[in-house]
Parts: sequence; C-alpha cells; structure tokens
Amino acid sequence: MIELYTDGAFNPVTGQGGWAAVIISDERKQVFSGVAKGTTGNRMEITAALEGIGHLPHGAEATVYTDSQYLFGTMTRGWRRRANGDLWEQLDKASSQRKMYWQWINGDSANPYHEEAHRTANGLVGMKESEFHEVETGKQQPPEKPVLTHLDAAGRPRMVDVSAKVDTVREAVARGLVRMQPATFNLIKQGQVAKGDVLTVAQLAGVMGAKQTPSLIPLCHPLLIDDVKVELSLDDKNSTVEITSTVKSTGKTGVEMEALTATAVAALTIYDMCKAIDRGLTIESIRLVRKSGGKSGTIILE
Repeated sequence: MIELYTDGAFNPVTGQGGWAAVIISDERKQVFSGVAKGTTGNRMEITAALEGIGHLPHGAEATVYTDSQYLFGTMTRGWRRRANGDLWEQLDKASSQRKMYWQWINGDSANPYHEEAHRTANGLVGMKESEFHEVETGKQQPPEKPVLTHLDAAGRPRMVDVSAKVDTVREAVARGLVRMQPATFNLIKQGQVAKGDVLTVAQLAGVMGAKQTPSLIPLCHPLLIDDVKVELSLDDKNSTVEITSTVKSTGKTGVEMEALTATAVAALTIYDMCKAIDRGLTIESIRLVRKSGGKSGTIILE
C-alpha cells in the first residue's frame, strides 16, 4: 500500500505558510511541497493532504499519515467544517477517486518520512518571497538503504543498542491459524479433548510465550510488558482456530516479536493437545498485522 506523510506549517506574524507531502510507493520516494501567503495553519494541513493525494493515480490505495487532529478528525469523525469549504470540497473529490485510509501520527513519533514532511513545511515558512521559485517539488529519491541492525560491521550478530531511544507506547498485533479435521474442531468446541480445555490452555500459553520471548529469540531485548491479550476465534465452516495476539509496552523497542511469539506458542499448544487425535493439524500464516509506536510510527499490514 502507498504511504503518504503530510504536514503543514504557518507563521501568524508574516501570514506565510508551507506544506509538504512525502509519498512512499514501489520503493521510491517523492517529495512535494509549496508556499502560500495570507493563509492559515489549517489550510496548509489540508493543502498538504490534497496535493499529496492529487499526485496519486486514480484508483490507488493509500494511507495518509497526519499529525493534524483538525484534518484527521474531520476526515474520519465527521467534525463540522466551519471554514475552508473550498479545500474540503477538493479533498473529498480527490479522495473519492482513490481508496484512502487516514491515520493520525504523533508529531514526536520520529518516523523519518513524517519528520521530512514536517521539516520541509517549516523550512518553507521562513523562506523569502524571492526564493519561492527555487522550491523543488516532486523530487524522486530512493529510500534509505535497509540495514540489518542485528549485524555489526564485520557481519557478526549483535544486540541493538537502544539506549539513545526515547520511551514511547508500543503495540503490536499478530495473527495465526490452526487448521484441523471437523471432528477435532467439534471436540475442541465441546471441551472433550482428553488433555483438557484446549482454548483456555492455549490462551494462557500465548501469554506466557510473550513474556518468555527474550529467552527464546537470542537478540530480543527483555521488556516490561504492560498487557498481553490472546484471543481465539472459531470458524465452523473451515474448521480453524484463528489466534490474535496483542501486546502493549512502554519502552525503547517494539513488541512485534512478543506478539508473534504469543501467537506461535498458542498455536503450538493447540497442536500439542490435539495431535494424538488429528495427525493432519497444520499451523498457518503466523504474521504481524499491525504495529505502532517508535520511530516508524504506525504500520498497518492488513
């Protein structure tokens, strides 16, 4: 999915505003920006989103990340539009031509693309009018080259030093699936598996698994976990149990591994308790579906 990071800035003394939109798509980065006189901060926030969306192809699917409660609330919560009707009309039209999602992002999230939009917009606010023609828009750049942070310069495994990071609220959601024969599924539903209550044991196992993650994954940091929820959903039609694990923490590093481990351990527990009666049990599609907090901000994968 395309990601669009937007921000607007305004100087009430000079009446000058700036906006910027950073588009991440197909391993390319595009930066669009502009300056306006006699404007407002809210108009710059709307303009940033409008311009960014306008550079997306019709029918595109994208998520807009904004730190403007005004913009986010109006587009997702139906806040009243007392001003800037001209821009709202244009934004509605542009959004209707694409499949848009809106996500609020904390201004202090340290997301590099949001920081770039913020930095660019604020830089334009202080620009002299004689310099307006020098503003570059639509710059295309490759994103920063990915780095394997768990390897040092010599290629040896290492634990990442997170001491310089700030504490933020972190959350991760992972899912997985256990598929089985209908007869096995019915025994689980009826609580008639010989080893006991499969679903309750699996839930507890998932919680315990999340807490033991650094003991299982060599380079994971031990974390103070705030909350773990392991939810099991039964699908009668397909004879499957879907596992959804949500882990929350406040700290310097994310909890994706804890959520994934909780899901995996819950799935393995179901397998262990039912393998004697169903040799065809399969564990499928353990994956991260959402994370938030930290430098990368919110990432929604499905």
